[in-house]
Amino acid sequence: MLKNFVQELQWRGMIHDVMPGAEEHLMEAMRAAYVGIDPTADSLHIGHLVGVMMLKHFQLAGHKPFALVGGATGMIGDPSGKSAERNLLDEKTLRYNQEALKAQLSRFLDFESDEPNAAVLVNNYDWMKNFSFLEFIRDVGKHITVNYMMAKDSVKKRLSADAKEGMSFTEFTYQLVQGYDFLYLFQHHDCTLQMGGSDQWGNITTGTELIRRIGGGKGFALTCPLITKADGTKFGKTEGGNVWLDAERTSPYKFYQYWLNTSDEDAEKYVKIFTFLTQQEIQDLVAAHKEAPHERALQRKLAEEVTTMVHSKEDLENAIKASDILFGKSTSQDLKGLNEKTFLDVFEGVPQAQVSREELVPGLDMIGALAAKTNFLGSNGEARRELKQNSISVNKEKVGEEYLITEADLINNKFVLLQRGKKNYFVLVVD
Repeated sequence: MLKNFVQELQWRGMIHDVMPGAEEHLMEAMRAAYVGIDPTADSLHIGHLVGVMMLKHFQLAGHKPFALVGGATGMIGDPSGKSAERNLLDEKTLRYNQEALKAQLSRFLDFESDEPNAAVLVNNYDWMKNFSFLEFIRDVGKHITVNYMMAKDSVKKRLSADAKEGMSFTEFTYQLVQGYDFLYLFQHHDCTLQMGGSDQWGNITTGTELIRRIGGGKGFALTCPLITKADGTKFGKTEGGNVWLDAERTSPYKFYQYWLNTSDEDAEKYVKIFTFLTQQEIQDLVAAHKEAPHERALQRKLAEEVTTMVHSKEDLENAIKASDILFGKSTSQDLKGLNEKTFLDVFEGVPQAQVSREELVPGLDMIGALAAKTNFLGSNGEARRELKQNSISVNKEKVGEEYLITEADLINNKFVLLQRGKKNYFVLVVD
C-alpha cells in the first residue's frame, strides 16, 4: 500500500522544490529514488541526516530507496555551495569509507529485506571507472550545451567577480557526471527520482535533461531546504567541528547534548525533520512545550528520539545519566558507571591536576587534594573553611577534613571528581 510521500515531506517542512508531476508519478506505482552521499569521510554527520530521513520516508511510503556513494564524484569535488575545490581521495580510502557508511545507513534503511522495496547501496565509481574520456564526451557531453551548464547557480557563483578562485574544468564537468549517475540508475534500475539539498537542484535537473535526451524517458527532482539555525550559526557544527554519527568521533553524550541545547524555534522545526513522530504527536508536544517552556519538553523529546535512532536506547540512558551528573541529581555510582570518553566529555574544560598513584596509599588528605597538591582552592585555610562548611564533595559525596582519597575512589581507575558547592568542579588525574 503506497503512502503519499510528497505530502508527508510537505507537512514536515522537508520540501524546497519538487518537479511538477512528481507526486502523481509516485502515487501510481512503487518507484525508485536515490540520494547521493559524499564518501570523503568514514562516517556520516548530522548534515547528511536530512537526505537519509528522506530515503527512510521514501521506503516507509512503499518505494525503493537507493543510497548512492559518490566514489567517482568524490574523486572530483562538487562545486555546489563550495568556495574551493575539495581534497581528492584514492580508491582504497573510498572503498573503506563506503563500507563504514553502509553500516551506518543500515540503522535507518532496510537493505536485507526480501521485500521488493529493500534499500540498495551503489557506488558511481563502479560504472564510471571504465569510461574513457573520449567515450564520455562523445556519449554524454555532446547532449548538454555549455550555455545550459553555465546557467546553473553553482557555476555562476564560482565564476562571479566575488569568487576568490576560478573554477577548474574538472569541477565544471561535475554536473555532467552527477547527471550521468541519474541516467545510469534510470536505465539500469528504473530510478525516476533524485533527491538532495536545495543546492543540488542544478545538478539534479542536468540528470533529468540527460534522461530526456538520451534515455527517452522522464526523471523527477525533489529537493529539501538546507537546514539552518535561527541564530545564524551553522547547523551540525560545534566548536569541536562536525557532529558525527560515529560514536568514536562524537560521543552519544555530546550528540545528545547537541540536540538538547537547540533553541525553541529550531527544536520545533527539527522535531518534524529528524524524528518519525506523527503530526498529532508533534502538535501535542509543541503545545505542551509552550505551556511550560522552562521544562524543555520539545528539546528533550528531540534529543531522545534522535540519539536512540542513531545510537541506541542504552546510549541514550547513559547520555541522560551523564547529563544529570552536572546538575547534582546523581551519585558516586552513576559517576563510576561512565566510560572514560564520556567522563572527559562531561567535564571538558574543568581544571585538572595530576597526582601520583603512590599518594593514594594509604590515602591523600583533603587539604592536599584541595589546595597544596592541586591549587583547586587558594590556600590550606580556605580548604579547611570549605570543609567545615560541608561544601566539599568527592565523587558527588559530601566529605569532611578527616576524609582520605584512596584507590577505591577512582573512576575508570584514573579520575577523582572534586566539587565545591554546586557548580565548581575539579578533576584529579591519577597516573
